[in-house]
Amino acid sequence: MKTNYKKPDEWKVRAKKHLGQHFLKDLNIAQLIADGLSGHSGYKQVLEIGPGMGVLTQFLLPKTEFTTSVIEIDRESVAYLHAHFPLLSERIIEGDFLKFNPADHFSEPFAIIGNFPYNISSQIFFRALEIRDRIPEIVCMLQKEVAQRIASPPGNKDYGILSVFLQAFYDIDYLVTVPPGAFNPPPKVQSGVIRLRRNQVTHLDCDEKKFFTVVKTGFNQRRKTLRNALKPIGTFPEHPLLDKRAEQLSVSDFVELTKIAETLSNDPISS
Repeated sequence: MKTNYKKPDEWKVRAKKHLGQHFLKDLNIAQLIADGLSGHSGYKQVLEIGPGMGVLTQFLLPKTEFTTSVIEIDRESVAYLHAHFPLLSERIIEGDFLKFNPADHFSEPFAIIGNFPYNISSQIFFRALEIRDRIPEIVCMLQKEVAQRIASPPGNKDYGILSVFLQAFYDIDYLVTVPPGAFNPPPKVQSGVIRLRRNQVTHLDCDEKKFFTVVKTGFNQRRKTLRNALKPIGTFPEHPLLDKRAEQLSVSDFVELTKIAETLSNDPISS
């Protein structure tokens, strides 16, 4: 399919601050994000979150190996998409991804892609984790600091709660840094593009709810050793991991501590 890619001739949709909108205008970056889709695990469906005026969408539609749908909460953007992408009309979902029920629209696994609004990017990932077995791949652009945090390995100062949660179920690559000038209006920060591919972990070897609690509690006082940081959970028996700080632990280390936490008689998360 031959397509003449272009920016909108006029910025007819006003960027809304409360929606965290910064419309991508750099076509090279749009192409890079679209090409980040690998078809990991053989999915055929793609959902773009927050397409705005379709600068990224126009690079997705020619990829005939996938069927692209979009979800957009901004009514003005929805109207623009209907007017400029008539072939996409039946696959334009007007709504909030955070309240999105995939069963209403997809009967099989689907990838997520998009230029995520900075103000809700973490919430998007937490929602994706809830339905992770339906999402084999995510390619997205978000604030650079958040992108780096998600992709950072243990031992890095950027490594944090979201890093552990996502790395438990996805393999993550940081692809490229994007300057503010690639957007209209330009944000005050740099952006980063990352790709997450679902790994082979179907379930953690511990109680998942307790795992989340242990990770959050450990990072709440990340300057302290875990022996002190995890006191709100209970009194742990001596263990080498307790001499480390949360940022030094891998996913498997946190699983090990969670299994110990499950045995504590004074563990408040067991009650």
